[in-house]
Amino acid sequence: MTPPRALICAASRLGAALFVPLAILLMGSRAVEAPPQPNDLRAQGKNGVVVSQESHATAVGLDVLRNGGNAVDAAVAVALTLAVTLPQAGNLGGGGFLVLRRPDGHVATIDFRERAPKSATRDMYLKPDGSVDHGKVQVGATAAGVPGSPAGLLHALQKYGSKNLSEVAKPAIRLAREGFVIGRGLARSLRAKRRVLGRFPSTRAVFFDGDAPRKQGDVLVQQDLADTLQRFADKGLKGFYQGPTADLIVKHMQQAGGFVSRDDLLAYVPRERKALRVDYRGYEVISMGPPSSGGVAMMQMLNMLQPYDLKAIGYGSSDYIHLLTEVMRRAYADRSRWLGDPDYYDVPVKGLLSAEYAKKLGSTIDLNKVSAVAPGLPPGAKESDETTHFSIIDKDGFAVSCTTTINSTFGACVVCEGAGFFWNNEMDDFSAKPGVPNQFGLVGGKANAIEPGKRMLSSMTPTIVCKDGELRYVLGAPGGGRIITGVMQVLLNRVDHKMPLERAVRAPRVHHQWRPNAIQWEALALPKDVRAALEQKGHKFASRSRGIGQIFAAEVLPDGTRIGVADHRSSGAAAAY
Repeated sequence: MTPPRALICAASRLGAALFVPLAILLMGSRAVEAPPQPNDLRAQGKNGVVVSQESHATAVGLDVLRNGGNAVDAAVAVALTLAVTLPQAGNLGGGGFLVLRRPDGHVATIDFRERAPKSATRDMYLKPDGSVDHGKVQVGATAAGVPGSPAGLLHALQKYGSKNLSEVAKPAIRLAREGFVIGRGLARSLRAKRRVLGRFPSTRAVFFDGDAPRKQGDVLVQQDLADTLQRFADKGLKGFYQGPTADLIVKHMQQAGGFVSRDDLLAYVPRERKALRVDYRGYEVISMGPPSSGGVAMMQMLNMLQPYDLKAIGYGSSDYIHLLTEVMRRAYADRSRWLGDPDYYDVPVKGLLSAEYAKKLGSTIDLNKVSAVAPGLPPGAKESDETTHFSIIDKDGFAVSCTTTINSTFGACVVCEGAGFFWNNEMDDFSAKPGVPNQFGLVGGKANAIEPGKRMLSSMTPTIVCKDGELRYVLGAPGGGRIITGVMQVLLNRVDHKMPLERAVRAPRVHHQWRPNAIQWEALALPKDVRAALEQKGHKFASRSRGIGQIFAAEVLPDGTRIGVADHRSSGAAAAY
């Protein structure tokens, strides 16, 4: 029997702590075991490993693997659980990308990115004076694109999984209906965004207690979300894109002035895209192609770094940081010019990733000083925070790297009335006006201009790495525009600098995205003498960053042992068996 809502929501920290075993007991005879603690950042086992941004989701995924599910089964269960326990980023109302590699070596990449509504226009977010209305494109129902997560997850499960949707959705439904204890990370996010969250009655009804956001130790019950998940579990696509859930979505959009229509919901389909592959020092790096910019930009940077002995240059030295930031600047300049939805724009992927073009870009790098950077012209081209990631490897070596998002923390900050999920604010990832940065400071051009039905550009970089035909690493990150450089630096730390995976993830990072022209940096990344030497080369510095991406990585050692590492910058967890 479900405990009364009022009793649950009034739980004190002590009461909440006592409620956890009860909640787990209520989950049924085959209960998900107690989740790992937030500081369980490393795990090791011979069979399966799950690394995610939230401990309940990690536990759910591992339980699926232990009970015979494959990596895709676990991935869908994790993603649905994150929609409940990590509302800052986990979602039904957003989208994402999934990269998988089966034990037989078959690779697939699934694009379930949100799409612009059919009523979208190029200038829909411009004020009469021609400036961008950032409030309209970032907050509220007007900021939302058509959700892709339910369709993409179901596509992956039906084509590559071994279990049915109703089975893998059960843990998420139970956690939504019976509640879970709010941890430090969610409580901190609710406090930080309380003013904008509090503007919307549908959001306040779930995440506030009176005039204050719910706090650490409270138990969060989400009955509307549980019902939405149950309809999806029972009827699949018809349970979300049609029927009662679609009715709630359309009603909320009409009342709130949003653009997503019933026709938009019916028209949404995920896409399997051609995987991007590049060889880096004998490792095969596999990642997502457009409309994700992550794979292209990361691989461009790796290609430019190929001629250099990074270990000899010296990890963390001014010469090393200078080289990294110079290749970052060039990749992000090209990102702004050339990358968008390939269904709407002829993205010159082959040219961008060619050795010829990498050599051309690399020849413009001056190792002694900052040099001018502008978007290049690749062969074949024609002139004219909040996210979440998880990495999973099962006992057979089936690997999944999946990144999903609703864009900002809590997306558009408005809960869909009656359906219980947060709307994304992904329309801000389009170029609302060419040359004007979005909320992450990323500049775009006409390749990423708003068009009806188009998928907006993303920085998500779900990645799988192999060596001699064998699986080695699975990694990815949340972090907006800093995802790409965060993933690349962890890969460099492991491959070039031979750091163990945990150290590779924990090492301090830097970031440069062409505009603004300044190095972003974490504590310990740039000692005083290194900053001074970089200044002599012409570099400028942004204020110190709290974190450049949050990496969730897994590795298969030569003896078959699985290692999982959750970034210490996060409240995530790793688990293995």
